[in-house]
Parts: sequence; structure tokens; C-alpha cells
Amino acid sequence: MHQDDPDFTHHLNLVFSGEHYDPHRLLGLHDYFDGQKVVRLWRPGAHEVHLELFGGVTTARRLDEAGVFECIVPSRTQPRDYRVYHMSGLLAHDPYAFFPTIGELDLYLFAKGTHYQIYKVLGAHRGKHQDVEGVRFAVWAPSARRVALVGDFNHWDGRANPMRSMGQSGIWELFVPGLTEGEKYKFEIKTQEGQLLLKADPYAFCSEMRPSTASIVFDVERFQWSDDTWQEKRSRTNALQQPLNIYEVHLGSWKKHEGHFLNYREIAVELADYCQMMGFSHVELLPIQEHPLDESWGYQVSGFYAVTSRFGTPADFQWFVDHLHEKNIGVILDWVPGHFPTDDFSLGRFDGTALYEHEDPKQGYHPHWSTFIFNFGRHEVTNFLIANALYWFKIMHVDGLRVDAVASMLYLDYGREQGEWIPNQYGGKENLEAIEFFKHLNSIVHEQHPGVLTIAEESTSFMGVSHPVSQGGLGFDMKWNMGWMNDTLRYFSKDMFFRHYHHNDLTFGLLYAFSENFVLVLSHDEVVHGKGSLIRKMPGDLWQKFANLRLLYSYMICQPGKKLLFMGGEIAQWNEWYCKVELEWFLLRYPFHHGVQTMVKEVNHLYRMHGALWERDTDYTGFEWVDFSDRQNSVISYIRQGTSERLLCVHNFTPNYHGDYKITIKGLSSLQEIFNSDDSRYGGSGKQNPSPEILRNEHGEAYGIRIQLAPLATMIFQIL
Repeated sequence: MHQDDPDFTHHLNLVFSGEHYDPHRLLGLHDYFDGQKVVRLWRPGAHEVHLELFGGVTTARRLDEAGVFECIVPSRTQPRDYRVYHMSGLLAHDPYAFFPTIGELDLYLFAKGTHYQIYKVLGAHRGKHQDVEGVRFAVWAPSARRVALVGDFNHWDGRANPMRSMGQSGIWELFVPGLTEGEKYKFEIKTQEGQLLLKADPYAFCSEMRPSTASIVFDVERFQWSDDTWQEKRSRTNALQQPLNIYEVHLGSWKKHEGHFLNYREIAVELADYCQMMGFSHVELLPIQEHPLDESWGYQVSGFYAVTSRFGTPADFQWFVDHLHEKNIGVILDWVPGHFPTDDFSLGRFDGTALYEHEDPKQGYHPHWSTFIFNFGRHEVTNFLIANALYWFKIMHVDGLRVDAVASMLYLDYGREQGEWIPNQYGGKENLEAIEFFKHLNSIVHEQHPGVLTIAEESTSFMGVSHPVSQGGLGFDMKWNMGWMNDTLRYFSKDMFFRHYHHNDLTFGLLYAFSENFVLVLSHDEVVHGKGSLIRKMPGDLWQKFANLRLLYSYMICQPGKKLLFMGGEIAQWNEWYCKVELEWFLLRYPFHHGVQTMVKEVNHLYRMHGALWERDTDYTGFEWVDFSDRQNSVISYIRQGTSERLLCVHNFTPNYHGDYKITIKGLSSLQEIFNSDDSRYGGSGKQNPSPEILRNEHGEAYGIRIQLAPLATMIFQIL
């Protein structure tokens, strides 16, 4: 195109006004008259522009006052033969001399919602394009009138680097030669109404430390992993038949150094050693995806592909995962696909329209959290989320995702009154699009990454959450057992004298314990917002409070289901968890607190050593009641059955000591107590059973046992 072309002025005006959908049509290297070529540059406000051509320096001619410059060059000129100066002074090849960086197949798969590595296409990617080093930028903004790349390299001037539209896909792209890792950038989006929005990259791998919000170019695929053995073992392991004892951690407040955050590498060393000592098999991190507000604990995510910069770089986090794997500790992340914050720089109204969220607030706005809700009916949105889950497994090597607030996604009326929600096409309250999203997510995750875990935090009786998709389920591996948690904590909060009136709280959960693959949880949600710490929930005097807490933890270990404990619980922290302050580690100087930690450590290791406590967690044959009817004494007993051993678990939920307690149980030859939470080493009264008596009838047949029933205690016996 040249000045005599009738469309030239039209395209020139579009560049001037900042509304050109394809600035490469005018700018860059083009054919000209008489076998020559022309280089056109857009430098708004500049008076003079120089470029390097075949190693020499030449001056471009200014066409107008607005800032378009032109330089006639030989016909042999190729994109690599000349370089231009960015506004920052960087000398590099011309961004407008290169072909698009995105192929037709990428656009097709993204529109279908099945581009499972779309994070390698959209966002910012350092590398070569047409044999030139630089960074490829791409963003989805289908309703924008214009999208421009802004950053340090162009002084954040939205006029300088307009991007090219890739047509109906809604994707805009630009390759900028010469840029390297560490470059800060955003996208300036001009809406249909003419408003200018400055947006962080939804696919950014790295972001600035809050309160700054720029995205940062980062190569997440250069890290040298050393966890091949771990990953290979994980791929052939059935987690349902393995011990799973999760330590839930908020990285910002687990430990600090002189009031400051530890970085990912520092935390990794201390946390791995601590988990090994304490017998935890996995850590579960409260969301470490980038988020602007500390007080959201990470649950209002602004950067789904970026680890938070509070603790270091993506490479630092990869080192964290690699180190924990080296120490045989798995890593599970909290993942929040249900909603996102309304901050102006983030996903909300991204191109001036409800792009990632629903337009109607009855579907697109969450009244509980004042956040936007993802539109699960839009292929590009579900592609964003499913590829994000795969990114954490493939690129960051994590072992599981705990999916937050699944119930809020499954039900259209969640948190809403009558008239505040829109029924589905059949008139029901189920979110059919979210259900399909979960099935798609879990199917492709398990197909591509066998052995990883998806765990649902789901608080309703929705059927089949952890059932296979092929059997009509949602396909999660496991589900948090919120019913068990609520019943158990309600029971433990009762005055011990009146617990016999609430005996059903202990037994009701076994009616549905094998309907899903459950994780028993004592999570962060139970020690915030005025609920009190776990130790403060316990009734009685000081000794009884600690005995109750030891009983609670050991009771959870014995029950069917995998385990999760939030940090601080294992040291009996008195105060509620607060995200700005580290755990009260100083409490370990006091015997009661140290005793709780010692007991948690020893019962965790005992749990992992005895298959009866985990091999048949999801199978009713792994559990057998011995006596659930002694409500007067608030005592229950049952057998946990493994493939090669049987354990008898006895729990006394009152402070009463019974020196001659009989339990009817047949088929015993001998019995050995292998754990007692009343052990004096834990702060208990020491009422143990070194030699439990086997009761026999006149024919010598065993029909029961006689034990010392320790007060407020769990006793575990190995049946020999």
C-alpha cells in the first residue's frame, strides 16, 4: 500500500485515531513503486526517527504531524535487514514486519473450548519468531475496538503499539522483537463506547507485587526438574488406597522472618522438614495464584496462571514443588474457578463487556463475596479454566487441585433469595453448564495426568461428586466431608456432661461415609470469623480442653476417609488464625502444647504405618461397628479392616475413667494397644493398657475384652 492507494488515507486515519484492527496493513515493510519497498513507522509525537538498515543508519521521512514516518528501502530488504528504535531507546527489529504468531488450528480449538495448552498461545511468550528473538503477545478481547500493548518499552503509551486482530476469534496479537524476560506490560483496550481500559494479562505467568498490577514476561518452561521418579510413581498409584494426610498451609503466615515473608525456596526447606517430622504426606496451599488483597487469603484471584509474587518468582515456586517431591511430600493447590474479583485491572468487563462473566448479575455476580461468576456456557471461558488446571499439573508439577466452593457453582440459587436467580432450561436450580464444565475438566485432567487428584469442596448432598463421569458422576477423585466436620465440631463443643444427648452426631456420618470418596477436614474455615480456634471450642478446664483436642485429632485419624488439618491446630494455637501474623510457635515451650504436637506427630506416623486405617477408606468392608449404643457413657468402638490387619478403635468422649470397661467382641486371640491419646507424654493421665484382658466363656472362646477406659481418649488396639 502506498500514498496513491485510495485506501491509504483510510488506514492512516484509523492508525491516527487508535482504532485500526490491523495496523500491519499500513505499518512495517511493504512493497512500493518501481520495485522498491517502504518501511512505515508509527511514532506519535516524534519529530525525527532513525532506523538501522543493512548495518548503516538512515532517517525516515515524516508524512504528517501525527507521527507516521516512511523510509524507502531497496527491494531486497527483508524484515531482519532493518531495526528500529523503541520509544525506550531499545534498538530491535520492527514489530510490524512479521507474520501473525497464531495459527488457524489454535483459533479453531480455542473457539471450541478444547485448546488444552492455550496458555502457550495467549499471554506473553519469549522466543523466536521468523528467526528473530522477542516476545509474542496475544489477548482475547472480541468486543474491543482496538487493543494496544503497553509497557516500560513504550513508556506505557497506548498509541505506540496497536495490536493486530485475528478476526472472528476475538484474539489480538503482536510480536515485539528485542524484548526479554522481566518486561512489564499490560493491554490497553478501547471499548465500543470509546472508554480506555488498562488490563493485566489473564494468561500472565508472573505479576508485579501488590499493590502494583502489571504483568511480567517470564519463561516458565526453562526450569530443570528432578522429580521424574516421583511423577512416575504417582502415575501408577491409586490414591484412594494410599494414606493421605494433608497439612493445610497459608504460606504468608505459616512462618515469617522478622515479620517478613519467607520466599518459596526458604519455605520449601522448612516446610518439607516439618512435614516429614510430623508425618504429613501432602501440603495443601491456600491459593497462591496472584491476588491483590491479602485479606482474601488468595480466594479472589486476579492472575490464574501466575504464582503470587509475594514469595518469589514462578521458578522459585517450581523449586518449592521440586524440593517437596524430593522429600516425598505431595503438593495440592487450592483452586478457585467459581468467581473472580471486580478490580478494574483484572478480568471483570475485560473488553468493556461481560466477557468472562455473565452479563445478567443474577448469573454473573456473587452476592456473598461481591465477585463476578465465570460464564461456564462460553467455550473460551471454560477453555481458560480447564487449560489453567492442566497448566498447574504440567508446568508446575503439582499433585492435586482442591476446587473451592463447588456448591456455589453447581446451584443457580446459591446464596440467593427467590427472584434473584434464573432457573435452567428445565426450570431447575442446577447449573447445567457448570456440571458439564466439571465433567470436562475431570475427564481431561485424568486422561492427561494419571495419578493427580481433584478434590471438591462441596457442602451439599449433590449426588456423585466423586463418582466417575462414565457412571454419571462429576469425576472428582474426592470430596470434602463437610457433614462429618460440622457434626463432629458441634458434638465436641458440647458440655461433656450432656454429650450423651447428642450421641447421634458421632454415628450419623457412617450412614453415608461410603457414598463418596471423602476427605475428613479440620480446615482454615473453622478457625476464623469469630468461630474460635479448635482448642477454644473445647469445653472443660484446661486439662480437659487439651484432652478433648487430642481426642478430636486421633478420632479423625481412626474414621474412614482421608485427612486434612489446618496449620496451627497441631500446636493447639489459642488465637484464631490471622493471615498477617505467623503461627504461635512459642507455645511449644509449654508442656500441654508440646504434648499435642507430639501426639499429632506420632498418630500421623502410626496412621501411615497401618493400612487398616486407609486401604479401604471408600469401601464399607473396611469398617465394622463393635458398639455404637453406649450413649450413657458416650463411648463408641469399631474395627478398621485392612488387607492384612484389623485395628480396634475405642473412643471415650467424657472425662470419666473406667478401670474395668468391657467390650463384647468375638474372634480374638490376642490384643495389643498401639496408641493411647491419654499417654502422659502427650499431657494425659497415663491410663494405658499394657496388657488388655481377653474375656473367655466356659469353653475358652473369646467373647470380649476388659480394658482401662482412659478419660477423653482414643485407644487403638491391634488385633492379633
